[in-house]
Amino acid sequence: MEKQRESIYTRYVPGLTPESEFTGEACQLIFQSGKLLVTEPSSPPGIPMARSLEELAVTPLRILYLGTFAGLPCYASEVSAEAPEPPGLAFRPLRSLYEVLEEDLFHLAGKALQLLVWDGNHRFCGRCGTETAHSLTERSRICPQCGLVSYPQLAPAVITAILKDNQLLLAHAPHFQNGMYGLIAGFVEPGETLEDCVRREIMEEVGLKVKNITYFGSQQWPFPNSLMVGFLAEYESGEITVDGEELDHAAWFPTDQLPVIPPPVSIARKIIDWVVEQQSESGAAADKEL
Repeated sequence: MEKQRESIYTRYVPGLTPESEFTGEACQLIFQSGKLLVTEPSSPPGIPMARSLEELAVTPLRILYLGTFAGLPCYASEVSAEAPEPPGLAFRPLRSLYEVLEEDLFHLAGKALQLLVWDGNHRFCGRCGTETAHSLTERSRICPQCGLVSYPQLAPAVITAILKDNQLLLAHAPHFQNGMYGLIAGFVEPGETLEDCVRREIMEEVGLKVKNITYFGSQQWPFPNSLMVGFLAEYESGEITVDGEELDHAAWFPTDQLPVIPPPVSIARKIIDWVVEQQSESGAAADKEL
């Protein structure tokens, strides 16, 4: 259903161990308290390239090899909160680079951040407290004492476009900026299917029942470790009721009269754009028949 963009895996090859014979520059994804080190004042900002972190005058707390992107090795590293910015480089919140970095690089940076957070949180075994070690065969940390294996964790969430005739339900949350409206979203709970979660979140947030739930597409979302799974659903019954906490307003909008909506790189916007395009094509076809 989704107009599929080219997969990052056409250029990115995951890996655990770098090739020893490679001596060229590498892509250095360096984080400080969740902020990514980028080139400045270049426009747009880019990811620094260097043979080693020493070249950038960076001392890492931890470093992970990610694999190769466009044939170049990629490393994720974290520095202390007190580490100074190297000359010509600056730490910027990853969210602020949302539509600035090339999309594949943004997703790779998101992967790097999620793995660094996981790696830092699982240095010690959650069962016996022993210091863990990296596996040599898969992305995990293993306790040498009790054998507990810890894998990077994802929190799946659903995001759904609700359709009613030629209208789309959009909602505003108190933390949304610039009057933006978005789709209904929420995290999957234990014991739920994705479709169960769609129904529950929509009922909880706007008091509506939906039907004909269909899959649209997915997007990784590294804030902090989500996987957004997009759906379409048709309105079945109910009146819009918001709780005033998670959402402060929701309404039906004609697809040709939408308010401010999420930026293009987000899956929310991809779903909305697809819906608008479908409605436009349907309208054009109806006019042709007349």
